[in-house]
Amino acid sequence: MGYVAIAGTLQGIPQDVITRDNARLMEAHLADYDALAARLDRIGLDIEDIVAKIMTLEVGLPSWGLVTGGTRFSRYPLAGEPNNIFEKIEDCAAVQQLAGLTPRVSLHFPWDKADDYVALRQYAEAHGLGFDAINSNTFQDQKDQKRSYKFGSLSHSHPSTRQQAVEHNLECIDIGRKLGSKALTVWIGDGSNFPGQSEFTDSLERYLDSMRVVYAGLPEDWRLLIEHKMFEPAFYSTVVQDWGTSILCAQTLGEKAQCLVDLGHHAQGVNIEMIVARLAQFGKLGGFHFNDSKYGDDDLDSGSINPFQLFLVFNELVYAEQRAKGNFRPAYMMDQSHNVTDPIESLLNSARAIAGAYAKALIVDRAALKAYQADNDVIMAHNCLRLAFETDVRAALAMARVRKGGAIDPIACYRASSYRALKAETRKFDPYLHGGIV
Repeated sequence: MGYVAIAGTLQGIPQDVITRDNARLMEAHLADYDALAARLDRIGLDIEDIVAKIMTLEVGLPSWGLVTGGTRFSRYPLAGEPNNIFEKIEDCAAVQQLAGLTPRVSLHFPWDKADDYVALRQYAEAHGLGFDAINSNTFQDQKDQKRSYKFGSLSHSHPSTRQQAVEHNLECIDIGRKLGSKALTVWIGDGSNFPGQSEFTDSLERYLDSMRVVYAGLPEDWRLLIEHKMFEPAFYSTVVQDWGTSILCAQTLGEKAQCLVDLGHHAQGVNIEMIVARLAQFGKLGGFHFNDSKYGDDDLDSGSINPFQLFLVFNELVYAEQRAKGNFRPAYMMDQSHNVTDPIESLLNSARAIAGAYAKALIVDRAALKAYQADNDVIMAHNCLRLAFETDVRAALAMARVRKGGAIDPIACYRASSYRALKAETRKFDPYLHGGIV
């Protein structure tokens, strides 16, 4: 697809639609904002400081999350959903217009392959977007692929299959450099389905040997983000199955290797916020894939199942940020499967949930919390967190969006724009189009 960049930012949602919808809600919004300001002032916090911090939060959008997802059984595509990466960029720009905190897109290859990456970068920039971490794919076989990943990729028993997987990751780095990305995320589906199928130690050694080659191909200012997953597609063992293996691999590979935490990749009851604290403490917390989970790796919308845990994760992130004194920059990205919702609406909901968790973590009275912890006052320490979590911070989030040109009520404004219906008129509807994860 040929494209010539133009001056200014292309808009998917007409600005007058946002202005008109905000005007409808402005009086109530300002009243709520003043009420929250008074509430925060009573505990010694300036709402303007909180809003300023919220405005610095940036979360990457997943290109694969702009189309409807699916299960192993079926997928129900949505009229007007994007057919290619350029149309995905258009939808990402619409999310950014309304939410104001999603200025970058995380691409997945080969799903997002393009003929001209210079043109793709220009197209994104014209829409006010940049690119986040590049994601490689060695968990699916692609058309004309010489070696199958059925029994693994970077840890495969056959050297030529491992070499193929290494070359794909190096290709992703090369694409990322053209797009202005600064990180490569590597998740592998390698593992075993039966005891005895593979040797645990040998598999991990082969994985590390492969990753050393990928690591050596990183530009100086890049990071390698290692993503772990407890199970699936292998149901007996997984090569990089938890944060312990992930951090050991990151420490083995070097300073530029860090760990990526996907909130859906943990067993029920696992203390994810403690994992976050541990990785941050030892300088290996590289980033997040935000989503939520009910039974397994469901990849539901962020904050849709356990918003308190999302808040507790951000509580650790804010504390780590304060301890690091500026030297703390995890990459925040969403990773969700939108099976029965409009993907744009789900992403807008998740953006609000993530920003809300961050805002609530910012208003925790940390001096009081430390004092309660020192005195072993369990109830008051717990209530210190609960007080922040139960505070309604929606007015602060809305103000941050408004000041960035976004919407007070993003989903209501999105629906008022008829964006999806208009795209359904101009985009080809392919009932068999796959978004990658089905």
